[in-house]
Amino acid sequence: MKQLLCLLLLLSASLVKAEDRPNFVIIMVDDMGYAGVSCFGNPYFKTPEIDRLAAEGMRLTDFHSSGTVCSPTRAGLLTGRYQQRAGIEAVIHPRRDHPEHRKGLQKTEVTFAEILHSAGYATALMGKWHQGYVHNSKDYHPQNHGFDEFIGYHSGNIDFVSHVGDHNEHDWWHGRTETKEQGYVTDLINQHALDFIDRNKEQSFCLYIPHLAIHNPVQVRGDPVRRSEEGGWNRWKPADEDERIEKYRGMTLPIDEGVGQIREKLISLGLDRRTLVLFFSDNGAAAYDFPSGSPEFRGNKGSVYEGGHKVPFIAWWPGKIEAGSECDAPAITLDIMPTLLSLAGLEHPAGRPLDGVDLSQVLLKQQPLPERPLYWASLGNGGNRAEAMRDGPWKLVVQHPQASKGSFENEQVELYRLDQDPSETTDLAAKQPDRAAAMLMRLKAWYADTQRTSTPQLGGWPR
Repeated sequence: MKQLLCLLLLLSASLVKAEDRPNFVIIMVDDMGYAGVSCFGNPYFKTPEIDRLAAEGMRLTDFHSSGTVCSPTRAGLLTGRYQQRAGIEAVIHPRRDHPEHRKGLQKTEVTFAEILHSAGYATALMGKWHQGYVHNSKDYHPQNHGFDEFIGYHSGNIDFVSHVGDHNEHDWWHGRTETKEQGYVTDLINQHALDFIDRNKEQSFCLYIPHLAIHNPVQVRGDPVRRSEEGGWNRWKPADEDERIEKYRGMTLPIDEGVGQIREKLISLGLDRRTLVLFFSDNGAAAYDFPSGSPEFRGNKGSVYEGGHKVPFIAWWPGKIEAGSECDAPAITLDIMPTLLSLAGLEHPAGRPLDGVDLSQVLLKQQPLPERPLYWASLGNGGNRAEAMRDGPWKLVVQHPQASKGSFENEQVELYRLDQDPSETTDLAAKQPDRAAAMLMRLKAWYADTQRTSTPQLGGWPR
């Protein structure tokens, strides 16, 4: 059935001639908050190559991840649909007895890589997958989801030196082959990304680069191994704030270097004017590691407050995107897939309506987006839930203090007006009870809709 769908998509892909289809480079960093790079307010150090990308392209200043942690955002990004529809609401946990451990991206899902691949694109993933452990199901492998090439790791994070994952197993792969390859992970990802571009310069390609950095373990070039297959994790603790910032710098600048190398590679090959490069993060700052979030926003990674999902976003395409432009229209990682398909002249997957919208007219012509609601539903490692809804300047936050694991008990509603209170400090729910009640009803209806046809998964918290 899936092969038939891809064939139909290929046959219908006539809106843009094959030779005119753009290339795509999608760079997603890990655990970097809104102010993780200097063009979005990093006060500690400069990120010159990423800043140059922004100066030559567009910044979206109100961009959000669809999840507040790793796995959910990735599922939403890949499918263009709220991750709740794929049954991936939480981190796919490394511990084998955890309720969320056995979940993964099922083959029934349709990714942007599959559709682009069916239309003749060369596709690759270099870096972090985190859409299911292959020891649970071979179906979860990225090469079953449209990627011709995969070099990277399946787990949530790996040691930057030993490449041992958070499940205490070596986790570095070339395709389906576990591979011992020496090197600092960020450098390896950059090298393999450049090699892929070199090898595919004569055809259209889509390169997805989900970096490990700046996620822990905290390791810069030259640092010792912190995790081994024998078990245990030597977690790094800073001696003082200066050392913390120096590690933060040391983990961010290799990403910055890689962005510059990719930009220069595209220019040297004459591909810059036919390649869209996107840069963003998978969720807000992990506060226990680095202060990459903006002090203006409440919350961090795992939170449905702004600091948990508002992230930097840059789009670069010389000759197409106006240099130095910016847009404050609310956008979300779900919008990436419909944007890529639109620019490639490809149809959406039949029978699977996308939740994201096409951003191409925002990027290319700076046209405004129609207003729409945005939703978040967070499920923590301990089974704690929280939800949020954005409707214009209004944001509803729902917490469930001391609820049973995985449940929606003890509903506590908060209401904020972001245009007047971006820090979410003044709860207006008591002053605007009708608005809060109406938004809560819409939020619950949205969640119920995602569950009606959600993809069955192994395990999960009991409801």
